[in-house]
This record gives sequence, structure tokens and C-alpha cells, in this order.
Amino acid sequence: MLALRECVLCFAPYGFRATWHHLLAAGPALPAALDELEEARHHWLARSENYATERRRAKAAGNRTPPRVDPWHSRPGLIAYCPDWENHPTERLRVVVNRAIAAYEAGTVNGSTCRACTQELTDDAACRHCGVQPPHELHVRTAGSLAKTHRWRELWQRTTRPT
Repeated sequence: MLALRECVLCFAPYGFRATWHHLLAAGPALPAALDELEEARHHWLARSENYATERRRAKAAGNRTPPRVDPWHSRPGLIAYCPDWENHPTERLRVVVNRAIAAYEAGTVNGSTCRACTQELTDDAACRHCGVQPPHELHVRTAGSLAKTHRWRELWQRTTRPT
């Protein structure tokens, strides 16, 4: 569990708590959780390498300023950040990471659909379907209730199972 925690600290597409909850909600099999996280991380690393290769080409051609700065390649916790750790996408991490990165690359992250689940967004709040926060709201931290903090502590100490 400690090794998995360290991995989630380094790569948490939904934010640490939501990614941790997602991995534990999938079942008690630790190898399965690690495989899912590793699969998504390898996909993210490959896409990040593609971005780095394109930037090297642009710099060699004299273009020293990137056309846009997307947080997905330098801050993996912002790929599909979920402020409510109990409300996150239920699909495999790799699927959501791929969809979100594609939305960033296409420039559609600030559109009317969620970058993680492609459902229609109704307002500027987190997606009602999957809980992912719009990228222009990423600087806003939501305060959790005392009961939610207590539930997180129980999940973290493994005295309860994810729901």
C-alpha cells in the first residue's frame, strides 16, 4: 500500500485523493490497481514525449515560445482534477487520460463538453456526470465538510471500504 501511495503521489490524474479512491474502489487486488495506474502513466509519458519532441523541433526552427501551455504534460494532477474525491470518472484511468489529453491538444477543454466524459456541461462547476472540474476553475479549492474529512481519514487508514 505504501508503494502504491508513492506511485499515486507522482501520478494522480484526478488529484491524489480522487485517484486513490478510484484505485481502491476497483477492488481489493493491489496488483490490479497498480497495473491500472501504470497503464495510464505509460500512456501519459508517451504523449508527454511527443509534446517534448515537437517542442524541440520548434525550438530548432527558431520558435522559442510554445503556442499554448497546457497543464497536462507538466502537472499530471490537473489532467482531470476532481475536487470531490468521492465523485470521479469510473472508466479506466487510461481511457480518461487519453480523452482529456486529446481535448487539451484539440483546444476544446474550455468548450461545452467535459474533457473526461464528453457529457454536456451545464455551468462552470464540476461535471455533474463524472466530477471533473473545468480547467479554468482549477485554482479554486473546495472546502470539504467535517464528515467528508472523517470519511477520508477512514479510507486512508483502511478502516472502511470505498463506496
